[in-house]
Amino acid sequence: MDLDMLGNWTRTHYSSDITAEIDGEEAILLGWVQEIRDLGGIRFMILQDREGTVQITIPKKKVSAHVLSKSESLQKRFSIAVRGIVKKTTMTQRGIEVVPNDIKILSVASSQLPLDVTGKTPANIETRLDARALDLTQVQNMAIFKIQHSALQAAREFLFEKGFLEVHTPRIIASATEGGAALFSVDYFGEKAYLAQSPQLYKEQLVMSLEKVFEVGPFFRAEESHTRRHLSEFVSIDIEQAFANAEDVMGLLEQTIHHICVRVTERCQPELAALKHRLIVPEVPFKRLTYDDILNELRENDLTIPWGEDIPTEAFRVLGKLHPQFYFIVDWPTRSKAFYIKPRSDKPELCEGFDLMWRWIELVSGGTRISEKGVLTERLKKQGLNPDAFRHHLQAFDYGMPPHAGWAIGLERLTMILAGKRNIREVTLYPRDRLRLSP
Repeated sequence: MDLDMLGNWTRTHYSSDITAEIDGEEAILLGWVQEIRDLGGIRFMILQDREGTVQITIPKKKVSAHVLSKSESLQKRFSIAVRGIVKKTTMTQRGIEVVPNDIKILSVASSQLPLDVTGKTPANIETRLDARALDLTQVQNMAIFKIQHSALQAAREFLFEKGFLEVHTPRIIASATEGGAALFSVDYFGEKAYLAQSPQLYKEQLVMSLEKVFEVGPFFRAEESHTRRHLSEFVSIDIEQAFANAEDVMGLLEQTIHHICVRVTERCQPELAALKHRLIVPEVPFKRLTYDDILNELRENDLTIPWGEDIPTEAFRVLGKLHPQFYFIVDWPTRSKAFYIKPRSDKPELCEGFDLMWRWIELVSGGTRISEKGVLTERLKKQGLNPDAFRHHLQAFDYGMPPHAGWAIGLERLTMILAGKRNIREVTLYPRDRLRLSP
């Protein structure tokens, strides 16, 4: 088939712009064929673009031979350009259609697609991920990532308003950020290096100059976990603030989450409708429960966790039923948290770390950081880490490290909440986990 050149055609409207208000006007639409139906004397085509779909109506006796011939060649997922007249109609749900006076075929697609692009015949997640580029063209999937985009936009605008500066820290590092486990190693010009697990140490150092910083970016953890909420490559929204403690950044965090939920409900109603999901804007402040409160609640539900141990997934699922929205867990045992989390001065066995939970999912981890070099060195040793491996970070504490605190939101987990999805791979464009390295 001979393909057409786009030439001087320029899109005048997205599908969502085709409304009764522009009845009788000419429009140029660019997109893909989603469906074709032939009813004898009339042919219907659904054109899809980023903003939705619109019906192209081809009355065979009223269009030119050229347009009729082009329409006969069309198949699903052909990339096309349509120039035509917008007309009111009672034959579509939106009450509008476009009757073409010219069609250009810009590219073709296989006649045997691995997925039903209309979404009427669902495929399993592995089949979908194997053909991810095609899978992402489905309306519900586009809705997920528009919601994710709006969430990021909202997070950035809120943090900018609060005086935070956006930064970008290295992804190739010489030593562990969170300790020695779960690292991907890489060859760095003959030397062994690692992919960053988080920006933790760099963002702490940056509060010495920029005071309030945040970063949005990918990070890497070589975890063996293969669950519906774990990834090997994930996006994190990190903040760090000088002259602040855990309470300060917890307040900032709940305001950030609230702002994101408000903006998504304001900006993404069509997307939420496509996903059949009702997003509830949470009330602030969020509930605060101590680690001991959690153990007591679990004990009352016939689950006993030894004090000082982490809380397993089974127990979090119980907690999720008891607390169906956002809640903080505070006053964790010091030994259960990362080496840089500050022990409480009145009870050193407890620390100033916190987790923000949504039902049973851990969404955010954060806390007050240790700002004294000697204390941090001792914490490294207690956790079985070699202070010499962190010498460059420890050196920064000789230059006037202020009290500081911060947190990190997992973007994909946040998107699960916003879009009402249960599998983290559905809210990741091209997920990477223990079993998947492609496409």
